Amino acid sequence: MPSEREITEPVDLTLPDGRLNPAAIGWTRTPLHRTDGIGRGRVGWGRNKRWEYWAVALETHVVAVVVSDIGYAAVPSLFVLDRRSGEQIAVDAIAPLGRGTTLPGTLDGGPANAQTQSLRVDIDPAPGGTRLRARAERVELDVVAQLPPGHERLGVVVPWSDRLFQYTVKDPARPAVGRLSVDGTAYAIEEGTAWATLDHGRGRWPYAISWNWGSGSGVVGDRVTGLQVGGRWTQGTGVTENAVVVDGALTKISDELRWGYSSDDWLAPWRIQGGSVELTFHPEHVRRSVTQLGVIASRTHQCFGTWAGRVGDVAVDGIFGWAEDVHQRW
Repeated sequence: MPSEREITEPVDLTLPDGRLNPAAIGWTRTPLHRTDGIGRGRVGWGRNKRWEYWAVALETHVVAVVVSDIGYAAVPSLFVLDRRSGEQIAVDAIAPLGRGTTLPGTLDGGPANAQTQSLRVDIDPAPGGTRLRARAERVELDVVAQLPPGHERLGVVVPWSDRLFQYTVKDPARPAVGRLSVDGTAYAIEEGTAWATLDHGRGRWPYAISWNWGSGSGVVGDRVTGLQVGGRWTQGTGVTENAVVVDGALTKISDELRWGYSSDDWLAPWRIQGGSVELTFHPEHVRRSVTQLGVIASRTHQCFGTWAGRVGDVAVDGIFGWAEDVHQRW
């Protein structure tokens, strides 16, 4: 297996001039990167992206909320999938120059909020976890993504160059409790029935890029299991964003993975392989999203379903999650 450097002490993501700090390249099992320097310094301007993406998977629904600032605009969103009927609700907004949006410099350093005419999202550090709230015309969400003692979270710095780089924290298998209301019908979210997943991002990106991302959370046997896999966007950088978390303990997977799926039939099984990873993803629903807003353009196919297979000696059979194919210009 290829080796990657594990970082075990706090470190600044950027140098004072805005370039990538070489000491920050590596991975962590708990967030240690300070990212407040994004956008500062002589070469710090341009292509800066900051976001908090949370998805909560219930037995009846999937809900995803986003607070983001991509440099020249804020792009908050709310998505709801009814897993029983397949009905989808999507509320997307754009605010020039980040109007109405607040994001902390570093993960857990403060609240993330977005306010538009159609949507309000609040992501707040809370005792024992993170509180997620969203309100739109048809949807209201109030959930705490619990952070159990000892729960480890994958952090990775992806270095394309000293000017273009990304720090990501991928954090599946967070127990979720709270409530969801859709079209006036309330759903209680009780412990052990729902899982939250975080995608936290801070960095400076190429204008055009494509990626795959897969995640899953659930209980296999008597073990809480979280799966995190990615592809394409990390190729050639010497790092990956692959890991499995079992009862809060994270195992990093440094192999590049091969993703096999059909763009002619998104609901056909996906296969992800490489090193100790042998996975099959069985889609149940597909979300198609196309955005064309001047310089911003994206095409997303995100499939929801169940995972099967193994990561080393860890079985993931039956856990629910998603796998996606994204092409982005921003």
